[in-house]
Amino acid sequence: MSRISRRESLRGAAKPRVECVPPSAYSLGDEAVELARRAGLVLDPWQADSIRLMLSVREDGKWACFEYGEIVARQNGKGAILEARALAGLFLLDERLIMWSAHEYKTAMEGFRRFKALLKGLGEPLSENLIDVDGVHIKVINTNGEESFERLDTGARVKFIARSKGSGRGFSGDCNIIDEAFAYTLLQQDALMPTMSARPNPQIVYTSSPPLDGDDGSGEVMFALHARAESGGDDSFGWRDWGIEGDLDHLDVIDLDDRRLWAASNPALGYRLSEEAVLRERRSMGDAGFARERLGVWPRKSQGNAVIDAGAWAALADAASERDREHGVAIGVDVSPLRDYAAVCVYGLRADGLGHTQLADYRPGTKWLVPRLAELRQALDPITVAMGRGTFAFLETLLDKHDFQRPEDPESPQPGDLAVTNAVDMAAAAGQLLEAVREESFRVVPNRHLDVAVASAKTKQTGETIAWTVKGVEGDISPLVAMTLARWSYVTRSHLLEGNQYDVLASVF
Repeated sequence: MSRISRRESLRGAAKPRVECVPPSAYSLGDEAVELARRAGLVLDPWQADSIRLMLSVREDGKWACFEYGEIVARQNGKGAILEARALAGLFLLDERLIMWSAHEYKTAMEGFRRFKALLKGLGEPLSENLIDVDGVHIKVINTNGEESFERLDTGARVKFIARSKGSGRGFSGDCNIIDEAFAYTLLQQDALMPTMSARPNPQIVYTSSPPLDGDDGSGEVMFALHARAESGGDDSFGWRDWGIEGDLDHLDVIDLDDRRLWAASNPALGYRLSEEAVLRERRSMGDAGFARERLGVWPRKSQGNAVIDAGAWAALADAASERDREHGVAIGVDVSPLRDYAAVCVYGLRADGLGHTQLADYRPGTKWLVPRLAELRQALDPITVAMGRGTFAFLETLLDKHDFQRPEDPESPQPGDLAVTNAVDMAAAAGQLLEAVREESFRVVPNRHLDVAVASAKTKQTGETIAWTVKGVEGDISPLVAMTLARWSYVTRSHLLEGNQYDVLASVF
């Protein structure tokens, strides 16, 4: 048992250890905080700060935080933040659909019941299933699997669901709330994110304690978000992580009995969370459990089999990166094994000599792909368009129809010819990309599909060759494969660039 003496009562920290604040012009947070107060939900200062950041707005009227995450230990009150956000969406923001999802059904239903109580506090119940809020009638839908609240004047809804592989499909959410994000998977992300693309001003909100494990794949989305935040975030990403620095594999360097760490990682300490309760947890829980569940310490993400390190990948992000048009461009293409998604990446050089890559297109299906390649060829005049043998075989008829040709002489390709890789080429391409990541020799325009692909990927070895493959059964790595092909083909065919005034190979190796 840990020897812990009683000390002067502590208060939770006012600010988290990590906070990413994208540029904004103003915030609608104060209005949301006041609406919550009217409903009987009085937010703590740290919760109000969260709402103000979450609802910060750019000059163009769009959310500053397309993605927002609040990572804090249990029982601190992150649910109240979601309740205030959903209330604002329903009454202040004219959002048509707020989707509130949780990993477990019981958690989603607890949120449903708490939100119902807030609506009753804000208005007057006319019946068990109808609430009048200042003349606005809110219908309560209790049907199993359809639990929701609907404004009868506008049709706006707040819908509560337990996540599954198909949850979210068919809905176009203005706001998607991902509670218990520690169990949010890449497959669920792939199902949910496209539902937001048709909305004029969408937002996704993650709340969670840290992932349970760094090895089982369930926390891939969280680890990708964590890496982005630890590297400084980006221009559309809000994040507040209250957890203590370090990881569960190195608890020997963290003093779990230091009550200053308890306060730093638990903003509700001394308010709804007592020091005595934390002391009981410390005495009863194992070190790893206490560190994760109470101090917010993350597990160390398994790097698997030569997978790209999340921190190294995040360090390559540059939203302002642009290629120098004088040095040409190559296009890489890949289609997922089930032919349900396809990706197109471009690669070139920047004026400072670093490589530049970005995801040019990524969509469901494949019918769009070859016509899109024809458009890009017309606009970019690439030195080559690269793809694997399987993708070429699948698209060959359409490629021929749009006049995409393989070189007549493989030893003397011409500008614009296709580059179709074999296993040896692909192994070289993957190896070169891994080395380029380690050397930080290129920059990436941030893109969530690329982030997910990198988080989903590992390498497999067959004989003396390696290739990209997916960890487990979830995730789509086609954006990563397309990027790998774009870079490889740019390097191998850089000699085709007209007026090349310096050695491109020297710039990318």
